[in-house]
Amino acid sequence: MPADPAPTPVQILTAPTASGKTGLSIALAAQAGDVEIVSADAFLVYRGLNVGTAKPDAAEQRGIPHHLIDVADPDENYDVAQYVRAAEAAVTDILARGRRPLVVGGTGFYLTALLQGLPLTPRSDAHARAALETELQARGLDALLAEIEASSPAEARRMERNPRRVLRALEVYRATGRWPGEYGRTTPAHTYHVTAFAPPQADLETRIAERTVRMFRAGWPQEAAWLASRVDPATQPRPTVWQTLGYDAALAAWRGELPQDEAVRRVTLATRQYARRQLTWMRGQLRAPLLTPDEAARQLARHLHLKA
Repeated sequence: MPADPAPTPVQILTAPTASGKTGLSIALAAQAGDVEIVSADAFLVYRGLNVGTAKPDAAEQRGIPHHLIDVADPDENYDVAQYVRAAEAAVTDILARGRRPLVVGGTGFYLTALLQGLPLTPRSDAHARAALETELQARGLDALLAEIEASSPAEARRMERNPRRVLRALEVYRATGRWPGEYGRTTPAHTYHVTAFAPPQADLETRIAERTVRMFRAGWPQEAAWLASRVDPATQPRPTVWQTLGYDAALAAWRGELPQDEAVRRVTLATRQYARRQLTWMRGQLRAPLLTPDEAARQLARHLHLKA
């Protein structure tokens, strides 16, 4: 009896922030007609965070089902385990209806968990996490990385200078004596094929700068003020939603604590640094070449069986 054919991989499209992956995914989904988009963005899950997350608006989403957008309130701590369960369920449902899922996003730890499974590490402890965040502010990222390096150079390299990952690694190690990388993972529910791309560096930096200006003009400070009225940014441990890139500066601009042009400059710089971290993750973790935008469009169109 012949073996069952291997399942067709689910397509993933990823790129650094501001690269144009949302527009590309919507254009391809519209051309395909049977594609539904599953977001892999850690902050698009939150209702009300529209401007500052560059969330696709109602017009962009019209006619193309989107999943894992606006599924949590800002005062919820929505974690990677919740995301993976929901994303795998969405992919399964899309396939069961005879349609095709396209996973789109740039949140590395979401995509890693989909591709490799969830780490079997202990649940996070809010108080331990708050203490580590205070320690990070007092000692700095390099000191915490040096602590990891002294015990496990391999684990330190795995951190890729990501503060969130560093804090989680130290939390687990101090509680258990084992680094997160020493734990196993769950088995992914699906197989995937990754298309990753990035514009040339100068183009990406220009896109980031221009988008940041547009977002402030579109009301980002007002949105940050709305968020602060619902979730106090001074709460300890720091609410997850206030880790979203740029909202602190946008709120400072709204309160008059920071001139808006300075807030734009700071957010632009922070976004460029975040994009570099995304690129580091893509080069180090994804088993896929980093394509140009045009190459990515052609490759994904081919995998979706679209006309070039």
